[in-house]
Amino acid sequence: MAEISANEIRVYENTAPKKISPIKDFVAGGVGGACLVITGHPLDTIKVRLQTMSKPQLGETPLYTGTFDCAKKIVSHEGFSGLYKGMGAPLIGVTPMFAICFFGYSIGKKLQTPHGKNGQYSFPQIFAAGMLSGVFTTIIMAPGERIKCLLQIQHNSSVKMYNGPVDCAKKLYKEGGIRSIYRGTAATLLRDVPATGVYFTSYEWLKKKLTPEGRPVGELSAWRTLVAGGTAGICNWIVAIPPDVLKSRYQTAPQGRYTGISHVFKELMQTEGIRSLYKGIVPVMLRAFPANAACFLGYELTIKFLDYLLPNW
Repeated sequence: MAEISANEIRVYENTAPKKISPIKDFVAGGVGGACLVITGHPLDTIKVRLQTMSKPQLGETPLYTGTFDCAKKIVSHEGFSGLYKGMGAPLIGVTPMFAICFFGYSIGKKLQTPHGKNGQYSFPQIFAAGMLSGVFTTIIMAPGERIKCLLQIQHNSSVKMYNGPVDCAKKLYKEGGIRSIYRGTAATLLRDVPATGVYFTSYEWLKKKLTPEGRPVGELSAWRTLVAGGTAGICNWIVAIPPDVLKSRYQTAPQGRYTGISHVFKELMQTEGIRSLYKGIVPVMLRAFPANAACFLGYELTIKFLDYLLPNW
């Protein structure tokens, strides 16, 4: 019988696929989501305000001339806390949403048979698992997104309509039932299904490229994890920003203003042109890298802690 050398054992250990644990991914994803919200919410507030501000009339000065002007005016008129308005809803929604996101991604991989070298998943399989994750997250994300957007833009109204996330949810339900709370779900699906596929595919590809030779795939230093996570966030939003603009417009419009997402799209094309689909792209990209870098770092550190604490779980 041929003997197995120590080098062959090390090679096997470094290339063998990591055991998939949806429960660990659920917990670690929640931690990553909390890290993302805390890091990225100020720029998300700026993004929503830029996306939803009215087009100025001829000769009229726009409410905001750009990202930095918007940030300056928010801080000037509302204080630094104005940048964190509406954070309660996404923190409550995004933390479990990212837990579900990583859980769904994990389930998506478990439903498939690895075909790659040494039992690794191919990138099309990773993309498919990511898209399934996007469906999972929309179920809980759509209400939180609608509430967040309404709270972020109510400063433009002379009358304060909502006193917080819970009050907003109650009033939306009273206004139109569960359908009112879930308004914009189709746009959220349109945004999240392909974008989440790109999100995980780009992250896994970068992990593979950044892994030092001879090391297990994914055994990255903190800075490499930040680079991979941040870049994955940018790739995600390149795909997601046009449907995100449509979603923000639709979810924050008065009841009956639009018949659906296609109505929003047609009106934007007629009145503001193709560039309107990329409104708020600067704060999105400024936010995408640090927020998603923090998300994946929080996720990876939590996974390492859970693997150490519960190796067989």
